[in-house]
Amino acid sequence: MENNEEKYASLKLENQICFPLYACSKEIIRKYKPYLDEIDLTYTQYITMMVLWEKKCVNVKTLGECLYLDSGTLTPVLKKLESKGYISRVRSNEDERNLVVTITDEGEKLKDQAVCIPGKIGSCVNLASKDAELLYSLLYKIIGNVR
Repeated sequence: MENNEEKYASLKLENQICFPLYACSKEIIRKYKPYLDEIDLTYTQYITMMVLWEKKCVNVKTLGECLYLDSGTLTPVLKKLESKGYISRVRSNEDERNLVVTITDEGEKLKDQAVCIPGKIGSCVNLASKDAELLYSLLYKIIGNVR
């Protein structure tokens, strides 16, 4: 018969893969805060803008898939970005159920202010590029496995 310590070992925080992922994510997002405060964005607004800087125009469903966010989380973010003048939201002419998000000229201008942020965060994380590539690959592997 196994002892209680062995029986409950899987419940120890130190044995959880989810905890270091959670803690790491929280700490990295905390590192973003001062840089994002300078451009008046939250982290979620920032990653939303990253998709729009790349795609320019995207429907809300696709945006949510890119960001792993549901529409309930995304809607207030989009409303705030629209109130700041960075995006516009318009119903699709082809299918009125689809809401299309488009970056504005003001949103494009913000890109120049944000371009230095990834480098600043990279220096905070301080990982060799090979380690960063491995971590990136493993994290997306986990995402794929749990979805």
